[in-house]
Formats: sequence, structure tokens, C-alpha cells
Amino acid sequence: MDSKLELNDIEEVIEKAISKVAGDKENDLCKYLPMSAGGYMHHFTLRKMKLKQPFELGSLIDKFILEPQKPSIVAPKQRAARGSRKRKDQLSFNKSQLDRLLNIARLAGDKEMINALSPKKSLASCKRDLIQSVRQGVVDVELWEAFVDAVQANQSLFENEENLQRL
Repeated sequence: MDSKLELNDIEEVIEKAISKVAGDKENDLCKYLPMSAGGYMHHFTLRKMKLKQPFELGSLIDKFILEPQKPSIVAPKQRAARGSRKRKDQLSFNKSQLDRLLNIARLAGDKEMINALSPKKSLASCKRDLIQSVRQGVVDVELWEAFVDAVQANQSLFENEENLQRL
């Protein structure tokens, strides 16, 4: 059969099915067409089948929409709940809790914990704060370490971009 004729045939079948389910567009047919993996057909799959497998799509539409007296809507595929990928054993702290932990680490003098819990500053804000502390004559070791970390992060980012441009 000619592909034009096939496309016209499938268009007629689709139009009949749309009117039967009282839909507006061909995507409205998807929820009536079950898939083997569960759930209903995705609209991309419907379009792909329309162009590449029109006879199969026509038979699916005929079987599940046109033949039954009242076509039934297929239940959606079961999906994982939002946030289900979050690890259960990971702790999450709010801002005030993090501040309290940071103060405890400062009192204990635990530099590793201080670095882990301290918010990362941008290079520009570190420069600004460092210049301000120099003008005031205040030595802040944590601020200097934050500046060094920001410079190192900035340099590694710059080196990564250069390596990508070489490729």
C-alpha cells in the first residue's frame, strides 16, 4: 500500500476515535491505549507509531476505542513518589541548626568541621570582606582560608574550561 494512503487511513481512524471519546486532539486518545509496560501510551509514542507503524496504531485504536461500547481510561503507570530518591539515613538541618553546629565547631576549634559547615563564599565577596578586614586591622584566619578556597575553586574551574576548549 502507498504510504500516503496509509496516513490518510490512520487519520480517518484517529478522527473517529477522537469524536468517540469526545476529545479535542489526537493526544486525548493516549489515555485509552494501554502499554505492555503498564500505564497508557505516551503522546510521543502515538506520533511515532502514526508515522512508522500506522497499521498497528490503527488496530490498537480499533481494539481499545472504536470496538468497545464505552472505551475505558487506562490507569497511569505507577511512578516513584517525589522525593523518594532521597536517602533516608542522610541528615538535613535547617539554617538555625547549621548555625548552632558551626558555633559548636568554632568553640571546639575543629577546623575541618568549620570548613564543612561554613557557607561557601564567592571570590568577589571574599575579596571584599578581606579588604575590609585589612582596613580595620583585623586578622581573620577563617576569612583568609575562605579566600584561598575560592581562589583555588576559581582556578580549577578556569583550567577545566581551558581543557574543554582544547578538545
